[in-house]
Amino acid sequence: MLKLVQSFIVVSLLLILGACSNSMSGMDHSNMDMGNDKEESESSIDTKIKSTSVTQKIEKSEFTLVAQERSHTLTNNLNINAWTFNGSVPGPEIRVQEGEEVKINLKNKLKDPVTIHWHGVPVPNNMDGIPGVTMNAVQPGETFTYEFQATVPGTYWYHSHQDGVNQVDKGLYGSFIIEGKDQKDYDRDYVLVLDEWMSDPESMNMEDEQMAMESDDMEGMDHAGMDMESEESISETENMGHDMSMYDIFTINGKSGKDIPSLTVKEGEKVRIRLVNAGFMSHKIHLHGHDFKVISSDGQEITNPQVIKDELISIAPGERYDIEFIANNPGQWYLECHGNMEGTEGMKTMIEYEDFEGEANDKPNSQDTLPAFDLATYGENTVGEFTLDQAYDLSYTMALNTQKDGNEEIYTINDKVFPETESLKVKEGDLVKVKLVNNSTEDDHPMHLHGHFFQVLSKNGKPLKGSPIVKDTLNVKPGEEYIVAFKADNPGEWMFHCHDLHHATAGMVTNVMYEGFKPDFTPNPAANNKPE
Repeated sequence: MLKLVQSFIVVSLLLILGACSNSMSGMDHSNMDMGNDKEESESSIDTKIKSTSVTQKIEKSEFTLVAQERSHTLTNNLNINAWTFNGSVPGPEIRVQEGEEVKINLKNKLKDPVTIHWHGVPVPNNMDGIPGVTMNAVQPGETFTYEFQATVPGTYWYHSHQDGVNQVDKGLYGSFIIEGKDQKDYDRDYVLVLDEWMSDPESMNMEDEQMAMESDDMEGMDHAGMDMESEESISETENMGHDMSMYDIFTINGKSGKDIPSLTVKEGEKVRIRLVNAGFMSHKIHLHGHDFKVISSDGQEITNPQVIKDELISIAPGERYDIEFIANNPGQWYLECHGNMEGTEGMKTMIEYEDFEGEANDKPNSQDTLPAFDLATYGENTVGEFTLDQAYDLSYTMALNTQKDGNEEIYTINDKVFPETESLKVKEGDLVKVKLVNNSTEDDHPMHLHGHFFQVLSKNGKPLKGSPIVKDTLNVKPGEEYIVAFKADNPGEWMFHCHDLHHATAGMVTNVMYEGFKPDFTPNPAANNKPE
């Protein structure tokens, strides 16, 4: 089964498509028709996008997302095909209020089955969007309705979980914001979705696709089979071992470089920026010219965050970080990615003050060395829900590794690949402690738990010194060890996997299984369910 799944990787990676939307949140979208699922011409969609510099925004609790293929301009008039929600990448920003009942109608107008996973949102199990695990994939021409309550405020995102290594790469994702009842007011609230694309996938795919289909040696090969990246490139991608150098365009909200709209502020305003990583690389983000606070990680608040400046926030695949600053330094200031890969320079935008008439002196410094933000020591050290020395009902160790199986590179948990990996078997109410150990020499493993939040208790054998850190995605770098804990309070069958989806597809997946739980759907062999 693994070989069959992996045999699609080369073909699909070489067909990676990009897409774009001029997208910033917090602005008016009255000219966008969110509920219209009829086919639109490419020219009409392009006209809509040019008429606004912000992501499509839905302000109602019931709405429709249409999965459809569209041509889009990525940067410098580069047109590429994308798989989109409602015609753009990212798809519409969905913003709802804490406690709202949310209803989302997914209409599939693609040639392949799709689903939607609500990344980080603690939904009921049958709404989690995992084909073959919680539902059957939505077939071409069909509709599925997701319904759940927006219970926990925070910054989240949504994406396809059907053949995700390919469908997410092609653009099937968007941001999902739950505003809290007691959330402080901001004058500006921007969402920036980070991703990376290939500028010329078509020039590579024909000959290599045929080779991939005909050669057993190519079967199961992922990015590691391409040209090896330089040491400088590896430093940017947080030592993720498989080669990512074919991704040469980095984007913010589907645009790159000069095509990314500025973030407008007025002097004295309080500004919130929500950073969401929808790609497969870690990105180090630097805010120029301002003191700021990191107020949340994966949507969960940090206790009494300190003011910092000129520190790099490394955001791994699937993670989210929210920052807050006061616009007290009029001018034009960069918010940019740091690193040495070809696409790095394109991942930047401007903080631009209204009515500023002076000379803008800020310069990009994407290769400068700056201190790294350390979440493990940040914020006020208060007691969280869990502690290292309390009693737990269950304890697990997940040893993560990169291994060879013949000519295939596989990604293992305790030396096994999914579906042979051992499930975490729990009872409702159990307190569960998990040790995550990365034995890979080069690969990061951003581990994502569905349906639950976990608290990070220790890093490399030492208790966290800062605020209690509650997350759903944790990046474990080579040689690192973390202990996390969660309460089994959401019955179901839940995935626990690496969110570098190349690793998940090649085996780094397990499940959290509740005793006595039975899903409310019958898997359909004809649905072509591919949970990663």
